[in-house]
Amino acid sequence: MTALLTFRDVAKSFTLHLRGGVVLPVVGDVGFTVEPGECVVLGGPSGAGKSSLLKMAYGNYRCDAGAILVRDGDAVIDVVRADPRVVLALRARVIAYVSQFLRVIPRVPALDVVEAAGREGGLDAEAALARAKDLLARLNLPERLWGLPPATFSGGEQQRVNIARGLIADRPLLLLDEPTASLDDRNRAVVAELVREKLKAGAGVLGIFHDSAMRDAVATRVVDVTHFAPRARAA
Repeated sequence: MTALLTFRDVAKSFTLHLRGGVVLPVVGDVGFTVEPGECVVLGGPSGAGKSSLLKMAYGNYRCDAGAILVRDGDAVIDVVRADPRVVLALRARVIAYVSQFLRVIPRVPALDVVEAAGREGGLDAEAALARAKDLLARLNLPERLWGLPPATFSGGEQQRVNIARGLIADRPLLLLDEPTASLDDRNRAVVAELVREKLKAGAGVLGIFHDSAMRDAVATRVVDVTHFAPRARAA
């Protein structure tokens, strides 16, 4: 297996317990791969299930059927069936996830937030600090803010911290859920450059980018999630 990530016959639905247990199907028969050096972008309208696929790959959402296989060195782990401790280990070594929102411990300075993510991802303290400073500088976060907690920042500033935290370690698989939605054109260009650097180094990316310019800048392939709609499967 050369793929970093494989979706195999994956299905997902939500049960609306406050609506009498109504089951809402989201996707079915999902199948695709993410190879090293490839940026696969999930396409389709809002509500098609793009974010759900990312969250299932990260182990945050339960999968109803199928397998989600992640390559960890010479091993292949099925996230759907793996023990929670195994999933946590995958997140430390293999999978980076950048969402649209920064969630961190209050009052921790921005530089410490990013540096800690580097150490958790296997960098030594010196390398983590140096890379954290480099990323925050490249993402145009003023140095005067590095010692302040991100809760005091604007939405765009918080997201730049979030992106730096997600990209600092050398994890081979990146899951990006609209990471540039709150950024200006200048910083979108920086993120595109950072993603291309990861791809050149052999990482694989599965992402959602509603901004067409950003999508065109990084995508090597687009997977239309509407092809996996349950209604299409039943037709």
